[in-house]
Amino acid sequence: MRAVRKKKAYEDIVKQLMAQIQKGKLKRGDQLPNERDLAEIFKVSRATVREAILSLEAIKVVDRRQGDGTYVIASREEMMIRPLAAALFHERDDIIDIFSIRKIIEPELASMASRNRTSEELDELEAILAAQETQVREGKMPVQTDSDFHQFLARMAKNTVLERLTFALFDLMSKTREHYLQTAARQQKSLAGHRAVLEAIRSGDAQAARRAMRKHLESVEDVVFESRKGGGKDA
Repeated sequence: MRAVRKKKAYEDIVKQLMAQIQKGKLKRGDQLPNERDLAEIFKVSRATVREAILSLEAIKVVDRRQGDGTYVIASREEMMIRPLAAALFHERDDIIDIFSIRKIIEPELASMASRNRTSEELDELEAILAAQETQVREGKMPVQTDSDFHQFLARMAKNTVLERLTFALFDLMSKTREHYLQTAARQQKSLAGHRAVLEAIRSGDAQAARRAMRKHLESVEDVVFESRKGGGKDA
């Protein structure tokens, strides 16, 4: 054991900014005040503010953009489920076990979404898919829109417990999603799977939605596990 060190000022800034996101006062896409203004707000030096921002960037809460500013990239929901993710899952957990959980939860979420959908939610899911298509067409990695599609679908199911569990799983699997979407062919395959799920949900056919999601997940699973045969656990 060792002596407990006194909390540093930058840690309090990190805590306050994360609380602002959790409360919805700061939203994904919002730009933070510049370092000088934050230093004035928190009554600390700019070096302390910079240390806090670097800490938030390291855990993917904010993104510093050269010549532009610092933007929030974590949503309120993501901030709320991180303690749950830490309690339930670990990076050392085998990806096979995690996919098994996904294949249990997400087809059922798609089924529930098909029954509970609203026209506004269908429009939003379509918009997410359109954004993913644009990213693929422009040669950008569509990791965030891929995540947004599944997470918004979980919200459409109208079951808050399952929604939180889905967010926890996706927070853990960011490396896997990046790997799966590395090639244009895989990106197109992901889009096709999402499109099939959306159309099944739009039709209101719960069984079709369940089948479409399971087929999509199995397609992803095939790619991820095939690559694992020749490489590491975090493929």
